[in-house]
Amino acid sequence: MAQSMNSSVDLVIRATSFHSLTVYGELMVGNNAIEFYNEKNPEDYVQIPWTEVDHVAAEVLFGRIISRFAVITKESGHFSFSTRDNKATLRAIREYVPADHMVRSASFFDVIGLGIKRLWRMVFRGGAE
Repeated sequence: MAQSMNSSVDLVIRATSFHSLTVYGELMVGNNAIEFYNEKNPEDYVQIPWTEVDHVAAEVLFGRIISRFAVITKESGHFSFSTRDNKATLRAIREYVPADHMVRSASFFDVIGLGIKRLWRMVFRGGAE
């Protein structure tokens, strides 16, 4: 069993990790780290210390619904999660991550719009950027 990095825990909630395969378990937000533990295999876990977190990106649908969020680290890449209550989870994370590091990820339509704008510039301005 993995040793928790946290001395106090603010939130424990059922969650899904999308790191490699879809894995179900529990997400813990504590004073030293954010931790995810697999419900079937306790040795399969993710521990991300707050000093390693670069920023947190949330996928927002229709301006209100948060479907999932990603914790982007300084060296290890990004880890995507979805919990039973993503808003409550992000509120708990907000206590440890500065507000300017909590961002909204680009939606599907934002990505399509940026691609069309880039194509427009390439075609009519004569070159790639």
